[in-house]
Amino acid sequence: MPPKAGPPESGPEARHDSAGRRGLSLLKPRSFAGQVFLLQLVVVLLLIATAVVALVIQDRNRAIQEAADRSLVAAESFANAPGTAEAMQSDDPTAALQPRAETVRKKTGVDYVVALSPYGFRWTHPDPDQIGKHVSTSYGEALEGEPHQTTFDSSLGKAVDSTVAVFDEEGTAVGLVTVGVTVNTVTSVVQHQLPVIFAAGGVALLLAAGGSALVSGRLRRQTRGLGPEEMTRMYEHHEAVLHAVREGVIILDRDGTLLLVNDEARRLLTLPPEAEGSPVTGLGLTPALAELLRSGRMATDRVFLAGDILLAVNVRPVGPNGGSVATLRDTTELRALAGRADVAGGRLQLLYEASTRIGTTLDIKRTAEELTEVAVPRFADFATVELVEAVLLGDEPAGAPLEMRRIAASAIREEAPFDPVGTLMRYVPENPVAISMTTGRPILVAHLAVAEGWRAQDPERAQTAITYGIHSMISVPLQARGQLLGVVEFWRSEQDAFESDDLSPAEELAARAAVCIDNARRYTREHTTAVTLQRSLLPGSLPELSALEVGHRYLPAQAGVGGDWYDVIPLPGARVALVVGDVVGHGLHAAATMGRLRTAVHNFAALDLAPDELLVRLDELITRIDEDAAAQGKTVAVTGATCLYAVYDPVSGQCVLGRAGHPGPALVSPDGSVTFPDIPVAPPLGVGGGLPVETAELQLAANSRLVLYTDGLIEARGRDIDIGLGMLREALEATDGATPDDTCRAVLDAMLLTRSRDDVALLVARTRLLDPEQVAEWEVPENPAAVPRIRAEATRRLEAWGLGEAAFTTELILSELVTNAIRYGKNPIGLRLVHDRDSLICEVGDGSSTSPHLRRAAFTDEGGRGLFLVAQLSRRWGTRYTDRGKIIWAEQALDAEAAGDLGGFLTADL
Repeated sequence: MPPKAGPPESGPEARHDSAGRRGLSLLKPRSFAGQVFLLQLVVVLLLIATAVVALVIQDRNRAIQEAADRSLVAAESFANAPGTAEAMQSDDPTAALQPRAETVRKKTGVDYVVALSPYGFRWTHPDPDQIGKHVSTSYGEALEGEPHQTTFDSSLGKAVDSTVAVFDEEGTAVGLVTVGVTVNTVTSVVQHQLPVIFAAGGVALLLAAGGSALVSGRLRRQTRGLGPEEMTRMYEHHEAVLHAVREGVIILDRDGTLLLVNDEARRLLTLPPEAEGSPVTGLGLTPALAELLRSGRMATDRVFLAGDILLAVNVRPVGPNGGSVATLRDTTELRALAGRADVAGGRLQLLYEASTRIGTTLDIKRTAEELTEVAVPRFADFATVELVEAVLLGDEPAGAPLEMRRIAASAIREEAPFDPVGTLMRYVPENPVAISMTTGRPILVAHLAVAEGWRAQDPERAQTAITYGIHSMISVPLQARGQLLGVVEFWRSEQDAFESDDLSPAEELAARAAVCIDNARRYTREHTTAVTLQRSLLPGSLPELSALEVGHRYLPAQAGVGGDWYDVIPLPGARVALVVGDVVGHGLHAAATMGRLRTAVHNFAALDLAPDELLVRLDELITRIDEDAAAQGKTVAVTGATCLYAVYDPVSGQCVLGRAGHPGPALVSPDGSVTFPDIPVAPPLGVGGGLPVETAELQLAANSRLVLYTDGLIEARGRDIDIGLGMLREALEATDGATPDDTCRAVLDAMLLTRSRDDVALLVARTRLLDPEQVAEWEVPENPAAVPRIRAEATRRLEAWGLGEAAFTTELILSELVTNAIRYGKNPIGLRLVHDRDSLICEVGDGSSTSPHLRRAAFTDEGGRGLFLVAQLSRRWGTRYTDRGKIIWAEQALDAEAAGDLGGFLTADL
């Protein structure tokens, strides 16, 4: 039996045609799914094209910037990496930094990573032949803490170089890091991203097609089979939801007529019951809100005030025939909470900045300025700080004075109506500032216009400030350890008036600043004490000498007062001792130790000790000082002190030098050439352990310059001592013919571009030679009968010098000294007279090392009055020892007052 035929549309072919029509309907532009698909296709293609064009343009415009950022990041990372600063301060920075620099260069893809010394010498380079060479480019900006970038054309194209400084824990630049990147390194980003963009676009097209098909099928399934009752019930459900939500909903037609209002919108806008069907402009709304709703323009979270309610309004146009839907949300409480949160967050940020920006130095004035800079303009429009005068001097504040010195002020505008910085402020007792200082509590004045106590201070200036717009202020005392240091005032003119909630951040700012100011005050006191002590211990003025012309300089270290010192000590026989020393450390202990050493050197020099013997005595003295300190439980020792001692004789031009752990001198010859004589070096003072000290003898021509200095002049972090000596040589060669004082100035300008971490003492002495006509010498036979002859020849020489008035006194002195040498001394015996400016020196030498002693003779003694006679007739006398014996010398003053009348002395009872 043949199968029963069905309707034509029920067969397999009909089903196939139906499926084909449904597939084609997805692609027809008239269908919803087709339109969605075509729209998504166009959007995706536009996005792909836009992304490619934007990447190309962005690649062109930002390639250089990205290269600069990459080089700067690499430079900052390398500079701030742990161990970089320590490596730069090590004995061999290249060994420590070169492997790390090459690793960073390879891993980051930059072209080079170079570490430099502060003076521009390379420590690292991809080409090892470039290490140690000097870089001529400017890096002064980087040494001041600001990164320096340079764009240049290289053989590989345009490149960017970034240079940053490396600082140690004390904030001193110890080196530089420079990183270079070529622009071609970063321009390949577009080529790597294009395949990703095209792949993402293809995936987006596939998803758009699938999504369109799913949406179309879902819409057909959801709307198929719904009857009137189901549709009515759905409408009722939607209506119930519309009126139940806690957000106002308004639907308007294209003319701005109100079509639908839910209950929440009616409440928020206070609309009448018959509002539907009325124009929105006739409902009593604010003009701005009514115009927005009527226009139907799209808006997002536009804020309007409706009575006491703050509304956030969103508007969206709908439908092909126009119209719009608006939603209303009450944001009054939300805005209030957000405002309070912003205020609290701002105060926390302000206090955080205060903790990092206030107290960066130990300078009182700068700390006060940092307080005002933090407060303005974030907390106040103006801020002023006054401090007690004693605090500025580093002293403890006493009592609660009403007079203070204004030392800092900041303002949002320059023409602030306040007393300038430096003014001495005298507050009347009823002034709020005086009240806050007296009570120790902050004072808030919300309305300055009615503050009679504040206006009473200076009515004219107060009126000027009010006219200027200043309306409120807060005065907070600056207190530390229960003592009043000063006061800070915060003023407002453009911001809202101060409230009670502002007292807490104001107190916190003042408390932080007060601690920093007190620390700076105590540092100032200690620094002032140390400076005063050191200035009192260093020579105030050097003596005028015929043997030398001296120039000197002392520069304290960046950390404060140190232990470097110098001195010029006149010695018998027109000789001069030059001394330069260094005590390790800074502060009061170093300054006090320096004073003790200088006093000891003066005492030893008075004994006319040779340089080697004097340094041995100093070494023993410091050893005893350290032993006494250890016995008393003190941990600070003097070990580490150094000294250079030189004795110059202008008669012979001979200079004998000895040094204990100290840098050797520089010698500038009369022709301008500079040498560094080889002076044997002994261990530093206190660690010699009884070892002998060797000396060196130099024969100096007239107009030679002997340069003595401490290690702070030639040594620095990141600079080898050989480089320092080379710089000193160049600086001295450039001072050919300069005076000692000008030489000091030129050397310091060339050697110390920035303030040294160590203190520096510099002493420059230009040599002179006495005219041979000013010196007379005789060999004395070992025979008392030769004394009259010697005395007569000496008298003739004095008359030739124009010193006939001093002949009688000189005859008495040399007769006594020569007679004692013949009687008690040994051959060879010699006499020397030296005429030096306002003095006449008589020296008698012999081969014996026995020293005479002054004593008072009794009435019955027949002798013993010779040395007493010499001591009375001379300004000073003494004994110094030589390799071949001793010399007894006596110095006479040649001025008229010193010569005087000898008659009374001769008739006195000896």
